Amino acid sequence: MRSIDRVQELLEEGMIDEIVQPLMSGKEADVFIVRCDQEYRVAKVYKDALNRSFRQRAAYTEGRRVRNTRQQRAMDRGSRYGRAQNEAAWQNAEVDALYKLGAAGVAVPKVHLFYEGVLLMDLLLDPAGKPAPRLVDCDFTSEEAWYIHGFLVAEVVKMLCAGIIHGDLSEYNVLVAWNGPVIIDLPQAVLATHNRSARELLVRDVTNISRYLARFDKVIGETRFGEEMWEKFERAQLHADTPLTGRWRGSNRRADARAVLREVEAAAREARPRR
Repeated sequence: MRSIDRVQELLEEGMIDEIVQPLMSGKEADVFIVRCDQEYRVAKVYKDALNRSFRQRAAYTEGRRVRNTRQQRAMDRGSRYGRAQNEAAWQNAEVDALYKLGAAGVAVPKVHLFYEGVLLMDLLLDPAGKPAPRLVDCDFTSEEAWYIHGFLVAEVVKMLCAGIIHGDLSEYNVLVAWNGPVIIDLPQAVLATHNRSARELLVRDVTNISRYLARFDKVIGETRFGEEMWEKFERAQLHADTPLTGRWRGSNRRADARAVLREVEAAAREARPRR
């Protein structure tokens, strides 16, 4: 079914009053501007699996489980029913993340409705009242770039404290609204404590933002906020207001492999039954 047909269903069901215009088409979904009473909102229509370009999805879904054991078994087996359930879980992941992050005070769009693969959210506007541009479509002074970088780092910290990592954060998934940056597109969000790639994905998210904003001040690209916040998170030292420096060097100590082997051999000898 075409994306526009699925939005048309919302119109026929009386959930929206008008389909205004297409807004954008991405690798995961098509987005339309719609009207509900006197409010303009966006309808995000998820593409079918065959029409999507998002790859390596298994790395993002690791650790996700559904409560219904029959559904989970079908998803694990990859049956036709299981694939349908996987699709539903993939879409529900974004809805769940948006609700949870919104409650945690993270700058994400407000959800109004999720129906048959269509997500209805606030339409984000720029200071001129037009649809907010993506970060990649904006130019900044050095001072503005530092402000946006600091703001987004703080949002990622709040996300991590809520147990969620975006997983695909970049200059393409941040809108610059009239009241500040807003993080969008979260179907691939991962659970920080249930995914073996969590640290890698977090560091990549932060590095993507730093690398892009370094176009406006190269010093931004030298910061290491992702590694720093993950280290504090692992030590249960990270909170929404935890001060970060962006300076992280990691451990300079090299592992003494021979010493480790000696300890293993000694333990093995002690474990042998004595004759």
